Amino acid sequence: MRMCCKKNDRGFTLIELMIVVAVVGILAALAIPNFLRFQAKSKQTEAQVNLRSIYASQNTYFAEHDTYTAAITNLEWEPEGTARYQYTIMDNADTAHYTAQASGNIDNDATRDVWSITKACVLDNTTNDVTTP
Repeated sequence: MRMCCKKNDRGFTLIELMIVVAVVGILAALAIPNFLRFQAKSKQTEAQVNLRSIYASQNTYFAEHDTYTAAITNLEWEPEGTARYQYTIMDNADTAHYTAQASGNIDNDATRDVWSITKACVLDNTTNDVTTP
């Protein structure tokens, strides 16, 4: 003989399951943009580290040649791995000053992230591609 289900032996109702799915959806909607922003900020570290490396290479070049170079290829420097940024040296009209610049699109939108470093080791994020809330 078959036994009927007791009142206490039932599982989740459809309403309870829909509430759980809605709560998980709300949490994901809040967490995913923050995660993407954090991930983009971590990518900016590449520009900071490489610009400081260019700064050190420029100082080495200056010690050997008594001038700064306008061509990044003269520094015998290249970024490690796959670079997200393009690196150039600018503002080198008198060869006593320079500004190195890193430019890249780190979150696939229309804005490019631009960092620069000067002879005085001033690191600046001139155009920030990472949006803040």
